[in-house]
This record gives sequence, C-alpha cells and structure tokens, in this order.
Amino acid sequence: MIKKFLAAVFCLIATYSFIPQKENKPNVIIIFMDDMGYGDPASYGGGPYKTPNLDRMAAQGIRFTHFYAAQAVCSASRAGLLTGCYPNRIGIHGALWPTAPMALNNDEETIAELLKSRGYKTGMVGKWHLGSKPPFLPLQNGFDEYLGLPYSNDMWPVHYDGKPYTDTTNSRSKYPPLPLIEGNNTIRIIKTLEDQSELTSMYTERACKFIRENKKGPFFLYLAHSMPHVPIAVSKPFRNKSGAGLFGDLMQELDASVGAVMRTLEEQGLTKNTLIVFTSDNGPWLNYGNHAGNTGGLREGKGSSWEGGQRVPCIMRWPGEIPAGVVSSEIASTIDLLPTVATICGAKLPAKKIDGVNILSLLRNEKDARPRDHFVYYYGVNNLEGIRKGKYKLVFPHKGRTYKNNLPGYDGFPGAQPNVDVPLALYDLSIDPGETLDVKERFPEVVKELEALADTYRNTLGDELRKMPGTERREPGKVVMK
Repeated sequence: MIKKFLAAVFCLIATYSFIPQKENKPNVIIIFMDDMGYGDPASYGGGPYKTPNLDRMAAQGIRFTHFYAAQAVCSASRAGLLTGCYPNRIGIHGALWPTAPMALNNDEETIAELLKSRGYKTGMVGKWHLGSKPPFLPLQNGFDEYLGLPYSNDMWPVHYDGKPYTDTTNSRSKYPPLPLIEGNNTIRIIKTLEDQSELTSMYTERACKFIRENKKGPFFLYLAHSMPHVPIAVSKPFRNKSGAGLFGDLMQELDASVGAVMRTLEEQGLTKNTLIVFTSDNGPWLNYGNHAGNTGGLREGKGSSWEGGQRVPCIMRWPGEIPAGVVSSEIASTIDLLPTVATICGAKLPAKKIDGVNILSLLRNEKDARPRDHFVYYYGVNNLEGIRKGKYKLVFPHKGRTYKNNLPGYDGFPGAQPNVDVPLALYDLSIDPGETLDVKERFPEVVKELEALADTYRNTLGDELRKMPGTERREPGKVVMK
C-alpha cells in the first residue's frame, strides 16, 4: 500500500513538473524628470520644500550617488536612456528643434520594443523629444500608446513673461504652436502658462490610468515629465503651499506625482511586482535662478560635462528584490537601464552594439559589485570632453558652458551662459566633487591611463575635438522637410 501511495505521489510530482508554469514578468516604470538637479530631492539635500514620496521610495529601495545621464542635454539624454547607447553612437546630439532634420532612427531598438516582444503592454506619457512627427513618434518606437509634448515646453512662440512674442525678428517667435499629442495626432494647443500648469497633473492622471488598465500585466510605463524644465508652472492645489516659492511648489507637485504612482500600484496590488526607476535627463539650468534647481555643490549645470551637468539623482524601488535603504556610490548611468531591464524581464538585447551594462548586481546590493568600470562624457556634436574611471575624472581641453561669470535671471527670465576655455585637468571626485583641485601633476600615471582609455573611444565613437570621425557611429533618422 505504501509503495503504491509513494508511486502515485512521484507520478503527480513528475506530471506537475511538466505543466508550464506562469512566468513572472515584473512591471517596469521609469519616471524621468527634465532638468532636475542632483541636489533637488530632499534625500539629496534639497529643500526647504518637502519630497516625502521620494524620501519613502529611497528608504524602501536604493539611492545612487554617482549616477549619470547619458549626456547633459535633452534629446541626447533621452536617446541614451531608451537605447542603452551613448547618444553619439546613434547620431543624436543636442536638443532637437521642432524642425530638426534628424530624429531617433527607427532601426534602433528601444526598451519599449524589447519588452513589447516579451508580451508587455507599453505606454508613454510626457516629453518625447526624439522626433516631432510620424514616423518618429513613440508609437513608431515600441509604445502602444502616448500622450504628451513632442519636445521641450519652452519651444513655443511665447516670451519669458508668458505673453506671445510681438517682436517677429526674435527667432523664438518663429516656433510653431506647442502641440499636445495623443497617439500620432495633436489634440490640443498649449498656449499659456496656465495651460502649462495642467501638464504635471495631466501626465500623472494618464500614468495612473495606464497602470489600472494594465494591472493584469506585464506593463512598461515611461513617464517623462516636462518639468522642472522652464517655463515652470504648477496646478492650483499646489500653488503657494511649499513656502519655498514657485520652484518649491513644483517640486512638491512632482513629488506628489511619484506618490500617486506608488499609491496606484499599492491599490492594485502591484507594489512587489514592479520596479520603479526615478531619475533626471541632466542637471539644472542654473541661469534661470530661482526657477532652476541646484546641483548639491557639484560644478556647473545643464549643458556642460561637469558633474553638475551630468550627475543626476536616481532612486529605484522593487520590494523583495532591491534591499531597503541601500545607498550606492558605484558609477552607473541611464544607458545601463536597458540591459538591466532586459535581464530582469527576460528580453533579448538589441542586435546592434550598445554601451550600457547590466547593473542588477548593484540593485541587489551584492558584495564587491562594480559592473561599470568607467564612463565617458561627450557633448556637442561629438566632443569627448572627459572620462572617469574609479574616483578619477580627466577633463580634456574644450570650450564649455559656465554659469559662474554672470548673475542668473529670476522669475522665469534667464541670465547669460557663456562658453569659456576649459584646460586639461584631473580631479579626484572622492575628495573634490566640486572639481576645483587639479591633481594632474601629482598623478601623471593616472592621466596616462585615462588618455589611453579615451583613445579607444576616439577610435570607435570619434571625437570632434581631435577631428576623429570614429568607426562605430550609426546614422540618425532623417526627417523629410516639407
């Protein structure tokens, strides 16, 4: 009798082992800020406004202190995030104007396309900035649905005071009306600062709706806020509530948006099966003064390859997979998100070469994990302006933006942001995050090592500063101008 019983049990076990089990595919949400500085969230030293939801997210997950945007400007940064490539590899640079002749090439594989091939529902809300018309909008790059602006919210024919331009000689007066797009079609024109004040809440509501409608999963949501890029504006419930001016009000509204996303996940029972990534496209636009953020003491800001331009806040939460309360000082970047997410979700990597590395070992806080050995700082069309390995950063001679020589503007108006000559210099970021002490004379062997490493990038990705085209660069998408 016992032998028959055991035989039956073993038979059931054997049978069960061949029954296909439901694959656990975690949901993924990337929340991407525009021009939020390293020092803006409270957990990075920001204030006196409060960011309780970001604080909670950091307490429940991992906070990175040496996390880099792919490049310190809008379109290039977004191209790097979505493709896992240094933007110059795929031909994208700068901030694409509404009439730009280039866009993200449809041949490049985005995170959305990789996950869609794994059965994910993919949605995007917010700023795209990688091509303003079909066939270069989100729906042609792996997203099932889209609502947002095709480019930056300051690319409109409206003056800094919020009034339409009357001076037709000003180049900004030639901008087309600012379109709000759903799918591939314009559904509304954003005409005033009051219209802009609705963007954050509109994006948040759409993001939460996407989560609820796809709660059976799996899903990928890319929420790319238009702010705190200028012009900044906040909805009525958040006005004059922070005690820290309009920028403080906006920070609290953006934090509330993160809170709404997390609350929606909780209500739908999705918290434990969802990886949330919060980060920014580049540092703050400092010449806007009290309408810009802060770098937490890092040098310079947006539009520069100094730390303040490219090192950004990054917080990730995934209960049960990412230990709570971890702080990582290892080098990581937005270009690492694609290979990391692909690994987590069981997706294949792009067929073409990428530059990102899998940083899942950092998320799991594995001992001695150091998946990224170094990072290169490109800017402009294809200028290699710096390289970092370990604690050392070598800055190459170039012309770079500075915010130090002029007072910033205030209340929505900009100050000057001239370019200056930047000399060769070596910085030890472990003791000098502000990049003020040049130690190249003390460590010539480090300079030599980093120069040799940089040459490998000059040979493959090129370097306009040395008139080197590179052997591995790919073409962007070509926009047919009418």
